[in-house]
Amino acid sequence: MPPRLTLLVVTLFWVTMNVLLWRSEFGASKHVGSPLPSAVVWQKILTAPDNSSLEILHHGVKIGYCRWSAAVGQNGAASKLILSDAAPDGLMERPISYRIDFEGTVMLDQPTNRLRFDLSVQFDTNHVWQEFRVRLNMRPAAVELYARAAEEVIHVHLDGEEGRIERTIKTADLLNPQALARELDLPAALPLGTLWTFGLPRANNSKTQMSLGLAWEARNDWVTIAHTSVRAYRLQAPLLDRYRVVVMVSRVGEILRVELPDDLAFVNEQLTSL
Repeated sequence: MPPRLTLLVVTLFWVTMNVLLWRSEFGASKHVGSPLPSAVVWQKILTAPDNSSLEILHHGVKIGYCRWSAAVGQNGAASKLILSDAAPDGLMERPISYRIDFEGTVMLDQPTNRLRFDLSVQFDTNHVWQEFRVRLNMRPAAVELYARAAEEVIHVHLDGEEGRIERTIKTADLLNPQALARELDLPAALPLGTLWTFGLPRANNSKTQMSLGLAWEARNDWVTIAHTSVRAYRLQAPLLDRYRVVVMVSRVGEILRVELPDDLAFVNEQLTSL
């Protein structure tokens, strides 16, 4: 075979293989989205090295802001997971727990009517919740809920114009957040259903995992940042047979976007500022 023809064949082979490799790595995944276990994405979220600062949008209008952060518990202390390539093998401590903190402020029906919320949930290494604490503050009322999985009860503290009220409720009674609001005389506008979606454990099982009672599906996907497509994870689950919840997560576990019913969205500031 003449040298020039040999060079041409080798060049065509090299170009063809690179095109096929590029399509398998970028092209196909961008349009189809290869599936992966949802537990892999949840693990990314639980060990994310950076916090997620999010704007809360309703029908495209900003109504509040929030911050989502994750911490890894090691030797009784919770801290950000820092991976180092230079760390010697065997010296990296294994996590003994995970914690999610979610806090923010949302405007309800009027600009002066604001709800402040603070949620903290701790999980074991199998992603099963161990304890949680929720604080809701909407003047003049404030409510705090605290529970440990082993106790199977939730402790409720109410502060209002009539003073402080303390109650204990079985976790089995938490299946209906609106009924709970009525029992505790909370304003109907409190988004308890949304807080359930974001981390308050559902009570249908004392060993509730990060699934929160939803059938999550995870896929590889893409998001656009500054006119550039970057790889991401997509979590999606049906809600009440009529709606769906979509969570876009970066490759390191940062929350990029959350889509909820009634056109309620949580969008990372790095996306809204572009």
